[in-house]
Amino acid sequence: MSKIITLCLILISLFSFAQNKTEIGSHFIKTLLIDKNAGNAHLFFDKTVSAQIPVEVLKNLPEQVEGQFGKFKNILQINSERDIYYFYSEFEKTKMDIQISFNGENKIIGFFLSPHKSFEKTDDETALNIKSDNIELKGTLLKSKENNQKRLVIFVHGSGPQDRDETIGGNRPFKDIAEYLYINGISSYRYDKRTYSNPETFNEESTVKEETINDAVNVANYFKNNREFKDYQVILLGHSQGAYLMPQIANEVKVSKYIFLAGNSRPLQDLILEQFGYINKLDSSIISDEAFTNIKKEVAFLNSDQFNLNTKSSALPMGLSAKYWKYLLDYKPLDTVKLIKASMFFAQGGKDYQVTEVDFNLWKNQLKSNREATFKIYPYLNHLFIKNTSVIPSPKDYEAEGKVDKVFLDDLKEFVLK
Repeated sequence: MSKIITLCLILISLFSFAQNKTEIGSHFIKTLLIDKNAGNAHLFFDKTVSAQIPVEVLKNLPEQVEGQFGKFKNILQINSERDIYYFYSEFEKTKMDIQISFNGENKIIGFFLSPHKSFEKTDDETALNIKSDNIELKGTLLKSKENNQKRLVIFVHGSGPQDRDETIGGNRPFKDIAEYLYINGISSYRYDKRTYSNPETFNEESTVKEETINDAVNVANYFKNNREFKDYQVILLGHSQGAYLMPQIANEVKVSKYIFLAGNSRPLQDLILEQFGYINKLDSSIISDEAFTNIKKEVAFLNSDQFNLNTKSSALPMGLSAKYWKYLLDYKPLDTVKLIKASMFFAQGGKDYQVTEVDFNLWKNQLKSNREATFKIYPYLNHLFIKNTSVIPSPKDYEAEGKVDKVFLDDLKEFVLK
């Protein structure tokens, strides 16, 4: 090797070492989403990640991102927690975080797009971390002091990486609900979902048990076994996929009441197919004809006799593992919900295109003879229980900031207190 080449390599090595994670992350985003140089972007990865994500897969990512969110424009803000960095970024259609995790050698070990996480300061008295399996869940406890009704509501997120507020665009439905409950004497606990705070714990062996169920059960048990809350009713509130999994959560931990907000009762793959078809018909620039065709093939394969635990995740819906899908194929929420021996509240927005009244009516029909089950539809609310003024619901509705509807909140409070 010539002295010039050797010197160049040393300089590159020193430059990389001198860079901090903020600079490295920014350079990686530019290389991948602006320069669209997958080969160079691949060099930022840790060896283990490099083996899992080939350059060819990385090449397709910018196009997929642009198809859903529009072209990347710029980084607005950078925040961090330990070795996880949040590059709050602006795209043509929306603003969101590009979340990048680093190892000790400043190599990237994980990255994905997620709803923007607010880094507001939290009073010490409301910050509470709870150990769940192999991690500590970071959360916020709002414990009512005045007019304390001795109720504690625990929030369980929908699908994907979600922060404790379930932030989507400028909307924070979990925060809205928690603060409303607080001023009405009702305590609550909400936490960052592990796929948001600790994405490295989710892998090919993970199912919804590791993603959602175990954490909800562990948090509920924490408060049930905490002497400070011994006189409290503990209540679980699940939204979307959190509500879908609520029957299984209830099967593993008994609490006073269960709340189902916009929860699907049909299989997840059917819901995904329905959502893709709806958006494709509405706006093919968001879900292209090709993307819709691909998801149809993947769902058909999942539902066929050809599917097995050796099937590669690349052949399955959303790129989720065979083990993940096998758990859901075996899960029967409409059968399991009948085992719940406690009060239940089911709420559904009439302008929700993600989970529709079809699912709501299936829950309702299954529990029609159960006097402990309450069902309410709110005609003008969307999936986040925020008023929707558009004639035809669409993903663009989430770009507008809004607050969770007061009528719904009043009904929720009444159920919690009765």
